[in-house]
Amino acid sequence: MTVHFVGAGPGAADLLTVRATRLLAGADVVLYPGTYLDPEVLSHVSRSAELVDTQHLDLDAITARLIDAHRAGKEVVRLASGDLSVYSALAEQTRRLDAADVPWDVTPGVPAYAAAAAIVGRELTVPLISQSVVLTRTQARSTAMPETESLAAFAATRSTLVLHLAITRIRDLMAQIAPYYGTDCPVVVVYRASQPDEQVLRGTLGSIADAVESADLRQAAVILVGRALDPTTGGESYLYDTGRDRSVKRRG
Repeated sequence: MTVHFVGAGPGAADLLTVRATRLLAGADVVLYPGTYLDPEVLSHVSRSAELVDTQHLDLDAITARLIDAHRAGKEVVRLASGDLSVYSALAEQTRRLDAADVPWDVTPGVPAYAAAAAIVGRELTVPLISQSVVLTRTQARSTAMPETESLAAFAATRSTLVLHLAITRIRDLMAQIAPYYGTDCPVVVVYRASQPDEQVLRGTLGSIADAVESADLRQAAVILVGRALDPTTGGESYLYDTGRDRSVKRRG
């Protein structure tokens, strides 16, 4: 048997991949993050499967459940909110599984930032405005950030910024970013993207903190910052330019 790490996407049950739903349907044991997951996602799980909510378990306890289930010959799914490529503790869990000689694989999910961008209908890389997206977080009651990854350093690039795990510090963070983008720079905050209690707040670096504090948002929100969020700005992509030579060049 194999331990399957599966990205559950931003929350909506119909935003899981086909592969994810198949793995859930065939699982004997499913470990899931109850804090961030819409319960409807678990509708894909067999009624006979054992469900384990991990929100009150530490990493060693979670990994122990994965190892025990595998050794009992059970098919195991470890659900993670969003996608496993960012902020999922995949590295820590798989190190432990490797040490225990337990096989594993990964099924990607829709990242929360991609769901947020889709909800507001914006591309995060707009020609002549921004061609880079920085995914980052800030430090409060969390793991220390590397010294080279300061928010100011990222903001200096004027790329589109995606801030995770940062909603409780939004006023301070927007003040740090403002000198690089300007207080009129667009900001979008999406809380629980795609879930029934989803909220979308639009504003600028100068106004968004008031909106967030008024809504009393304290978790599960993604902050998007950048001029690419303004639908009235931007150039045209060279890929689709009418003047581009599309003739097939053959070598021979």
